[in-house]
Amino acid sequence: MATEEKKDFIREMIVEDLEKGYCKVPITRFPPEPNGYLHIGHAKAICLDFGLAKEYAHLGAVCHLRFDDTNPCKEDIEFVNSIQEDIHWLGFDWGEHLYWASNIFDFYYDCAVALIKKGLAYVDFQDRETMRQQRGNLVTPGIESPYRHTTVEENLAYFEAMKRGDYAEGAAVLRAKIDMASSNMNMRDPVIYRISYDHHHNTGNSWCIYPMYDFAHPLEDAYEHITHSLCTLEFENHRPLYEWVIDNCPVPARPKQREFSRLNITYTVMSKRKLRQMVEEGHVAGWDDPRMPTICGMRRRGYPAKAIVNFCEGVGITKFNGNTDVARLENAVRNELNATAERRMAVLNPLKLILTNVPEDFEEEVEVLINPEQPELGNRSLTLTREVWIEQDDFMVEPPKKYKRLSPGACVRLRGGYCMICTGYTADADGKVTEVQAEIIPGTVGTNPPEGIKCKGAIHWVSARYGVQAEVRLYDRLFKDEAPDANEEGFLASLNADSLTVLKNAMVEPALAAAPAEFLCQFERIGYFVADRYDHSTEHPVFNRSVGLRDSWAKMNK
Repeated sequence: MATEEKKDFIREMIVEDLEKGYCKVPITRFPPEPNGYLHIGHAKAICLDFGLAKEYAHLGAVCHLRFDDTNPCKEDIEFVNSIQEDIHWLGFDWGEHLYWASNIFDFYYDCAVALIKKGLAYVDFQDRETMRQQRGNLVTPGIESPYRHTTVEENLAYFEAMKRGDYAEGAAVLRAKIDMASSNMNMRDPVIYRISYDHHHNTGNSWCIYPMYDFAHPLEDAYEHITHSLCTLEFENHRPLYEWVIDNCPVPARPKQREFSRLNITYTVMSKRKLRQMVEEGHVAGWDDPRMPTICGMRRRGYPAKAIVNFCEGVGITKFNGNTDVARLENAVRNELNATAERRMAVLNPLKLILTNVPEDFEEEVEVLINPEQPELGNRSLTLTREVWIEQDDFMVEPPKKYKRLSPGACVRLRGGYCMICTGYTADADGKVTEVQAEIIPGTVGTNPPEGIKCKGAIHWVSARYGVQAEVRLYDRLFKDEAPDANEEGFLASLNADSLTVLKNAMVEPALAAAPAEFLCQFERIGYFVADRYDHSTEHPVFNRSVGLRDSWAKMNK
């Protein structure tokens, strides 16, 4: 039985199907087309399809990974490899159940021939625009093609000629003969085979005719003995065609297609076509740009796989389309990292602070918890020196009320170290502060300052002697509008010009420079960051901001 904490109409359907004997073992599939990288919407489907297999593993349930590679003009082995990597990274595995739609081209062809022999398919030589006009619309029935009543023998010969490559691309198609007056436009004699002379990444040039998705999809499911073919709601109107193909072709099984709502997230576009456009036009640095909603982009940004899975499972499975606030995803990331990420010191906009009442060669080891949420991990040691870097925002000459950082005469604590009192500062000719001076209060490591001295707060720091210069990339939302697709000027008009800020002169503690790629941590008091999986090195540390400590976007808008 499905776990009690997970209840939705899909799981209820499976329970009922098992009880009624429709199937003994649920078999699902995740069928990506290898023409792009997976995004967060695919992650929801992955969590459902593979998640169901995990829930029913005691019955022998499995989830197939099937590459729906029936359109050679858009597909590439690069996408095949990335899809497998993303699914594994999310924590799922298909085992021996890896399938290719292109491996059963003979089966599709035989099914198409079977339809022709039944008088349920015909070759049409009209051009695409003519066929489009003949389809009619929701209030006007379609017009039958003049080729609709060609004899079975002629259609078999024409289809064989298509297979041999006797016709030019676009000169002929195979159409199903269903109902040109159907209220469902998908049933108005849809095209089920077309000609393409593009090289196929798996079958090479063995074939020059390829099945359309609506024809191949049900046949793939039936061939693999899928029990539950789960799709998003846009395929609901395609279900009658799916079932028509199953009913009229010689298939070994009868899968069941059911639809659930797709994942839509605010401040995001989820169209693979639009994501491809942004990549090809250079609006982003690639499919794995950390601002992209692709799985590889989120991984590079430092979103933990567990956080993405928790988010997808928390959104739930429904029959109704809606928008999910992107803050919900960011909170899932923040919650996971708060519990698991180690703490480190980094200063993004450095300002020199000199402790004037200690010797030039002053060094003292101080201890800071690795993660307050996991005290069992213990402490890490940092070297405090006479000169340290602090954030420029952590000092103000004339602070406003309730300012709890450093200012002339104010007392704050260096994180993990001493309390100190600001004794002065140096500014340039333009009034910009270039240096701050302070005196430590001896004996205040881990204790409060003497009576009469109020320590307002604690600020983070990096030793000027041992700190390492690093590049820090501050990523924000890619779009400035909540619904980019609704922008009358086009979704690109909603791009956020401030979605990336690069800081070249940040200073980080030495352990961060030595950290491996994809090391996740919290820059104390700043946010969560990850060592870039490609650009980070000991000689040139590079860190990407995953998410802030709080939803600064919402706070700023308010």
